[in-house]
Amino acid sequence: MRILSSAPHIRTRRTTRSIMLDVLIALIPATVAGIVFFGWQAAVFIAISLAGAVLTEFVWYLIEHKIWRGGRQVLADWAKQFDCTSLVTGLLLALCLPANIEGWYMPLLGSIFAVGVVKMLFGGTGKNIVNPAIAGRIFLFISFVLMTVYPEANFGAIASGDLGSVTTGATQLHNLLEHAPTLSALDLFLGTGVAGCIGETCKLALLVGYLYLCVRGVIKWYLPLLYIGVTGLFAVALEGFDFTFFLPSILSGGLILGACFMATDYVTTPKSKLGNVLYFVALGLLTAGLRKATGIEVVSFCILLMNFLVFLIDLAIKPRPFGYVREKKEAKK
Repeated sequence: MRILSSAPHIRTRRTTRSIMLDVLIALIPATVAGIVFFGWQAAVFIAISLAGAVLTEFVWYLIEHKIWRGGRQVLADWAKQFDCTSLVTGLLLALCLPANIEGWYMPLLGSIFAVGVVKMLFGGTGKNIVNPAIAGRIFLFISFVLMTVYPEANFGAIASGDLGSVTTGATQLHNLLEHAPTLSALDLFLGTGVAGCIGETCKLALLVGYLYLCVRGVIKWYLPLLYIGVTGLFAVALEGFDFTFFLPSILSGGLILGACFMATDYVTTPKSKLGNVLYFVALGLLTAGLRKATGIEVVSFCILLMNFLVFLIDLAIKPRPFGYVREKKEAKK
């Protein structure tokens, strides 16, 4: 059987599976840091979320391809086409959750919703209109109050003096927005003393993963920095140009996790270079503005909202066709 597709025909060694494997490798430092900071509860959450995501895609595929007729061939076809996207979705979702073992069911329900409803229901890989992990987190956030209960980390603050005690109360971002005392920039960067979600706590680990993705050419290096920088600068402007808010604004909450690993999703970002720049600038303005207005973390909501606006950006800014050569203007006589 021959498969025909329209031009241009580009041959490359990069596949969806290889790109997703790179993302999984880039998430290893944050995953390890999350388990170190929050213990076995974090490991359980990650395992449940990964299993739920993969099993949801597996069951969907078996039903869609009528396993009762194809038998072993359907199983072989599933293994051949498996592109690791569900693993990335499951891991990202887990890293966005607080490791509260009382809510062990949250990563399971969230992964089923993310893969089954947001991804497979719309046609599978490349067909989803919003980021599945983001949608899964928001689904859980609006459904369960345990999403706002953050357990203590295993390591207290090392550079914040009297603020070194870690509690399950207000997050550092909430304290910042309420002008309450916050941890030092060093503690926020390392994650020491920070009560938060599994993967967003240690910014150092996230930046190691970001650098790996940049070196591998998976993401454009300037796009996450644009999102983070605009968020910090607009937060400073909203506080009367008090630049002491810059570092706490970009090091608190899930901004770096969202900017490096979720907002850069190929499927849910504009197709043109200019469109991407506008997209990430708008994300930064929206994030800082809604943080100030609501007093809570809104990164996931902002990314979801901008996902819905991507098609408008693509309509307004058309990507240049492959092989396009601009016509030269005739010389004036």
